[in-house]
Amino acid sequence: MMKHSSAAQSLAALGHDARLTIFRLLVRAGHDGLNIGDIGQHLGMAASTLAYHLKTLVDAGLVTQERQGRQIINRVDFDVMHQTVSFLTSECCSGIKLAHKGAA
Repeated sequence: MMKHSSAAQSLAALGHDARLTIFRLLVRAGHDGLNIGDIGQHLGMAASTLAYHLKTLVDAGLVTQERQGRQIINRVDFDVMHQTVSFLTSECCSGIKLAHKGAA
């Protein structure tokens, strides 16, 4: 089960428009992933901008990077993605008990 702090870090990383766009592109790419050049070509972003945002996604555990020769392949860690979604929905519709205050 994902800890509250890990979920917060994942959601904070996805809370930026550029990072959310990069993440969703990598989700579409699936397990094959994409290198920085491919991501930049799809999104029209500079490599330095992508590297900055990818580092945040990697630090949050949402994206993994693997060196293949001269390229670095970026992939979504689908287990972490599913854990984050599960964290958000795990208590859906379970109800809330409210403490009743006594009459004044």
